[in-house]
Amino acid sequence: MKCQHVDQVVIATDDERIAASARSFNAQTMMTSPDHPSGTDRVAETAKAFPQHQIIINVQGDEPLISPTLIDELAQTLLREPAVPMITAAAPIEDAALLPDANVVKVVLDCHSDALYFSRSPIPYARANDTGITHYRHLGIYGFQRDFLFQFVQWPPSLLERTESLEQLRAIENGARIRVVLTQETSPGVDTPEQAAAIEILLRS
Repeated sequence: MKCQHVDQVVIATDDERIAASARSFNAQTMMTSPDHPSGTDRVAETAKAFPQHQIIINVQGDEPLISPTLIDELAQTLLREPAVPMITAAAPIEDAALLPDANVVKVVLDCHSDALYFSRSPIPYARANDTGITHYRHLGIYGFQRDFLFQFVQWPPSLLERTESLEQLRAIENGARIRVVLTQETSPGVDTPEQAAAIEILLRS
């Protein structure tokens, strides 16, 4: 709601507990099928109810502190560059201890800031320590051109997607580009009960 370039915010869920919580603070809510293989499939179902919107931004529920400025940047990039079908974000990994953490998804980029691959494993492997390589952590936000969003969900979950449990690999495996916006904004994700407790403390403060 703090974004400057977002026209409508909808909380999409298949869990009545989440929907009830959202309704308690007057958020627009949509119940979706419980059978979606990924969050993107859930977003596509939601987008069908809003045909007036050509750009769709998916902020995942496990990224509650993601920056409104970053959301705006993704939306504006898709507006300026309609040939970019899908967009996401990444931030430098400053703590080397995060590299082997499977809950921290890593991404490797090409020279045009498009994703080459996402993995739960440390990539790229630093065989030499003096190359100056920067490792990037993928942030849980996606943007889509409307037509591509519906193309994406027509593809079945791909082998790499199922292997790594990373839905964005479905796009890469089908030859689609994913633009990656680099940011210094590092919002902590929520993947464990311990992380959820830490986020609750931050929100209360």
